[in-house]
Amino acid sequence: MMADQRPHLLVVDDAFDIREPLAKFLDKNGFRVTTAENAAAARARLNGDKIDLVVLDVMMPGEDGLSLCRYLSANTAIPVILLTAMSEETDRVVGLEVGADDYITKPFSQRELLARIKNVLRRVGDMAAAGKPEGMDGTYMFEGWKFRVGERELRNPQGVMVPITTVDFYLLSTFLAHPKAVLDRDKLLGLAHGMQPDIFDRTIDLQVSRLRRKIEPDPKNPAFIKTVRGKGYVWCTDVEHAS
Repeated sequence: MMADQRPHLLVVDDAFDIREPLAKFLDKNGFRVTTAENAAAARARLNGDKIDLVVLDVMMPGEDGLSLCRYLSANTAIPVILLTAMSEETDRVVGLEVGADDYITKPFSQRELLARIKNVLRRVGDMAAAGKPEGMDGTYMFEGWKFRVGERELRNPQGVMVPITTVDFYLLSTFLAHPKAVLDRDKLLGLAHGMQPDIFDRTIDLQVSRLRRKIEPDPKNPAFIKTVRGKGYVWCTDVEHAS
């Protein structure tokens, strides 16, 4: 029997009357769908199969969706769309800060969520297909860290591999290629070949914040990527390059 080659979604929601109808709708619209009723079940599903995108409810008993999203952002490159009943802008920003790629507020249209899923998968696919940024190759080293561009591999000073998303890859590549140069948001978009403006038009600061949490010894007092008030960001530490 031929394996199901459709993009594989994981829908995580404790409400059966939302989770199962949504799974059926997405299955009918071109996706392979696995469901989970809570974060613990979701972690088990994630360990069992390759997942291309997670649709994740925020308000769940036990471990909530924000905690699971934070884990996914730190340990995988799987994109996440949050389902949230919270409509305040600050609450939505929290979701983006912990690693969500998009969010949709309940009650939501299934067709709108379908469009959001396709959009996120397209953006990730477009960036992956773009390959490495122009002029970037070899290994870049800073403060004991090693970043192998061709392999998209980042290792910390202890030699442990740190998972990075496609967005992390392009941002880090751009900073390492332009150390000590102040890069404003537009310049970051232009230099990070493969990025599309709609990915960052409202969230580039959050994306930088996510990258800081992965590489900075103290993300609240960054040593590598510093903010230049009113101008943008600058990579401050020395960078070595080996072909």
